Amino acid sequence: MTRTRVLTGITTTGTPHLGNYAGAIRPAIAASRREDVDAFFFMADYHALIKADDPARIARSRLEIAASWLACGLDPQRVTFYRQSDVPEIPELCWLLTCVTAKGLLNRAHAYKAAVDKNVETGEDPDAGVTAGLYMYPVLMAADILAFDAHKVPVGRDQIQHLEMARDIAQRFNHIYGKDFFVLPEVQIEEQVATLPGLDGRKMSKSYDNTIPLFSGGKKALRESVMRIVTDSRLPGEPKDPDDASLFTLYRAFASEAQTAAFRRALEAGLAWGEAKQALFDLLEGQIAPMRERYEALIAQPAHIEEILHEGARKARAIATPKLAMLRQAVGLGSHAPAGAVSAARPPAEKTPRLASFRDEQGRFRFRLFAGDGEELLLSRAFDDPKAAGAAQKRVKQLGAAAAVVQLTPTALLLELDGEPVGSTPEYADGQARDQALERLRTALDQLAGAA
Repeated sequence: MTRTRVLTGITTTGTPHLGNYAGAIRPAIAASRREDVDAFFFMADYHALIKADDPARIARSRLEIAASWLACGLDPQRVTFYRQSDVPEIPELCWLLTCVTAKGLLNRAHAYKAAVDKNVETGEDPDAGVTAGLYMYPVLMAADILAFDAHKVPVGRDQIQHLEMARDIAQRFNHIYGKDFFVLPEVQIEEQVATLPGLDGRKMSKSYDNTIPLFSGGKKALRESVMRIVTDSRLPGEPKDPDDASLFTLYRAFASEAQTAAFRRALEAGLAWGEAKQALFDLLEGQIAPMRERYEALIAQPAHIEEILHEGARKARAIATPKLAMLRQAVGLGSHAPAGAVSAARPPAEKTPRLASFRDEQGRFRFRLFAGDGEELLLSRAFDDPKAAGAAQKRVKQLGAAAAVVQLTPTALLLELDGEPVGSTPEYADGQARDQALERLRTALDQLAGAA
């Protein structure tokens, strides 16, 4: 099956609210579960530096946003989930693209033009307060996309120009260096994306200060926000117009067709606004509470989130690193050494195997064993207690290659510790591949024990 690579950038300024969830997070995660989609999700923290200069805010936002997407169901095993700043190939590619990008193209960028026009209107110097970061935003966005040969990029209509500019920059690079180095990305507009009303009936937005929190503040904050939703003055018993009520719009965005129809009838029959708000809160809390529980567990384990993001960066760099090596060669920055030659003065660093802990979808504790080159060698069984999972990892390090590895299936292996099964390998293509995996596993276990 041919898979379409879809790349989504996530801004890391602020904390996600209910509108972000319905309009972006929920549909993006649903799309990532399709078998024909190879989904990439990255936190655009370099871009955040253009808008914010508060280090604490950016650091907290990165943590909260990562935890939010994971709590809402983003599966890091199924997608590639990483931070922009963990992939050094992106800023390097940004510079290569900068050197072929026409200044006139950047002069036409909407965000830059808007800033200049505002300055002119107020009698300021046209470039007053305009940073090079704002000016170069389209090139960095192009690098985000082109580094991974993304086929499609879901964006709002205000970002279409940036996708067109990414295509222009890619085509210019291809033309100058005489080869189709880049896939030309296509814009993907979600026509049915939900735009939720906020507390005052306008579009839910931080700039209007009318948002309903997704996780922050917990159940109490959610209820208080719902009870503040502006309604009309119709009394209990008076028929309400659902189509003119933002409260009904919010309810419909989270309810089934049957629930929506019943709520509409209740409003038309005179349901009191207070009761209607309580019904909306009950509906939201029923869906958000399980996600909030996962969110709070993740926020309490920032090291676990780091593991997930570092693993995502490893997956992303497995694509970006050879891509940049090819581009460096194309522009004349490649190595003079013959292909495959290794400098005696700078031997390549050998990475040791590592164990990575995580929590599965059921909230149980597991770990993986990765070889130095990033290949997954072992997936542990699920532990209900994190201490038990930690003890198993410690025992793996103690035993090393002395741990018992037995055949689980004709093409998979089982690791046992003190006679108890602790984890298994992936299924390999055949017995020969399984036997080769056995040697890699034993070597990795031995190296792990030696490094302990």
